Order: sequence, then structure tokens, then C-alpha cells
Amino acid sequence: MRSSRQFLLALPLAAILAACGGSAVPPTASQAAPLAPSGKPASKVQLLGAGSTFDFPLFSKVFDAYGKETGTQVNYQSVGSGAGIEQLVRKTVDFGATDAPLTADQEKSAGGDVVHIPVTMGAVALGYNLPGVKDLKLDADTVAGIYLGQIKKWNDSKIAALNADAKLPSTDIAAVYRSDGSGTSFIFTSYLSSISAEWKSKVGSGTSVKWPAGIGGKGSEGVSGQVSSTPGALGYFELAYARQNNISTALLRNQGGKFVEPSAKGATAAAGEAAANMPADLKGLFVNAPGADSYPIAGFSWIVVYKSQTDAAKHKALSDLLTYVVTKGQQYAEPLYYAPLPAPVQTKAEGAIKGITLAGQPK
Repeated sequence: MRSSRQFLLALPLAAILAACGGSAVPPTASQAAPLAPSGKPASKVQLLGAGSTFDFPLFSKVFDAYGKETGTQVNYQSVGSGAGIEQLVRKTVDFGATDAPLTADQEKSAGGDVVHIPVTMGAVALGYNLPGVKDLKLDADTVAGIYLGQIKKWNDSKIAALNADAKLPSTDIAAVYRSDGSGTSFIFTSYLSSISAEWKSKVGSGTSVKWPAGIGGKGSEGVSGQVSSTPGALGYFELAYARQNNISTALLRNQGGKFVEPSAKGATAAAGEAAANMPADLKGLFVNAPGADSYPIAGFSWIVVYKSQTDAAKHKALSDLLTYVVTKGQQYAEPLYYAPLPAPVQTKAEGAIKGITLAGQPK
């Protein structure tokens, strides 16, 4: 079995960037320094972020493109939402990234107001390893039953009833979950809690829960790596990891009764009501959303920063970066299997960025 670090290296970052015209190769010292959008020499400020593995494929492209345009280097560590929040609270990074909004306790421990900036939306795919089985269909009962440890074989009658034309093996199901604090787990367990009263009462939702069954993997890289290398495995991760690593994904029955594949369009459809009625703190959720085309396991992802900044250069660099991510950077979302921010959310995100202050004063 490969380690999560090994699988991270196996994820073809160069291929991801090339798909959108980017490059994984940093500029050399001999290259001319780029100009900022103002036409003035670019800033030499470096920004450090950490968190969501869900966002990693998208951030790899967006931060690369931004660096080429402005000269601002953004170093992002794909360590999981929980670790990203922890590093932000410890003030060892300039920004965190998370697919789960901070809890009241986390905000209290931050010792200052934290702003949530929605930066993308995406589908959490259920990838599986069953050679010869295409278009696997699952519904709320089967997904919850698998992760509760109640459905143990792929040819279980409940799964077979949904896949009459498939030749399902008697292989044991290896349910794979995130072993680290994870916003992707938050989205997935929020879905399970919304569709299964038993899951809600026994396990609940969160970035870390006590899993009733299965095996753990660190990061989306680790979970997708486990699925790729384990016959009979089923695991959850952002759609980009499935597409870039040729992992088959299940079709899920949505609230409207339709089986839908994970997709950016499915996430956009699911976000409709949440996007139109985004709360003031921008912590919108939309698992198991209504709508014929809605994909049921989807959510926002946020960059989180302190509202009051203390370093003038970093305040400007961070504000400029965030503005780029929620505006021009959205062009890279769909080619990498993410959903661009809806216009109302983008507008509110820009407003929140303008509210980030330097010693109490806006940019």
C-alpha cells in the first residue's frame, strides 16, 4: 500500500496545470520579474497557506497563475482542513483553507475575528474499485449502511437491487475514510446525517468522527490512493482526484429520486438555494439539496483569514490574492472539475475581502 505522501507525488500536478495552460515549474532567477496589474514592479511578498486537500488541485493552478501575473509567491500546504485551521489559529500561516466553517470553539480559540471567504464549490465523489462494474448506483440507505458497517459485501441484496444489470462480486467492501481532520469529511458526514437518522444519532457530523467501520487514509490523496490500490474499496474525495487518477465514481440517488454523477454542474445545481440566500457570515451549506439535477454530496470551500491584519505588505498582498481567487481565478474551476462561485456569492465574497483591515483600517 502506498503512503499518502507517495500518492500525493503520484497525483499528476504537471498534468493538472497543463490542462489549463499552467506550469508546475517555478520561474528561474534569470527570468524577468512580472508586473503587477497596476503596471508597477511586482511585489516580492510571499504568502503561506495551509489546509484543505479538497482545494489542492485548484489552488495549484490558481496560485501558479497568480504568481506569474504578479510575482507574489503563494506557498500552500495540502494538510487537511483541520490542520489548516490549527495553523491559522497558531498564526504560523497567513491563511487557512477549509471545507468546514470554523466552529464556535475554534473561533473563540482564534483570539480574533476570522473571515470566511468562499473560494469554490465542488462535488465529493464516491470512488470505487470494482473492475468490470460501470455506473455503480448507490442511494442513501446503501451509503449509510456501508459506512455503518452493516453492508459488508458488494453483492448485498440492497446494492444488487439498485444495479440489476451489473455483475456484482462477493468481494468484501473496504470503506475508506479520512483519518485526519477534514472538511471533506464534514461535507460527507453532514450528508450522511441528513439522510440517515441512525447515522445522525450514532456518529453525527464533523471534521473528525468515530467511524463505525472501514480503514483510514490521510488527506484526499491518501483516501484516493487507498481506493486505487485496494480491490473492493469505496472512498470519498473531491472529484478532481477521481478524474486525474481514473477512479470510477458512483452515481447517487438525489432527493428528487434521480441517479446523478458527481460533477461541477451537479454541485452548481445543488447550491442554487444556498447561493441565493447566503448568510452574512458566508457559511452556506447545501448537502442533500432538492432539485432534479442536484448532486447530493457537495459544498463550499473557504479561505479563512484574520479580519484584522498587522503587516501592511501582507495585508495588501492577501487582499489582492483573495480578490483574484474569487474573480479572475474562477476561470480555472470547471476545467479542474470544480464549480465556479455563483455571481451573488462572488459579490458577497468581494465585500468580505474589502472588510479585512490593517490595524482596524480597510485596505
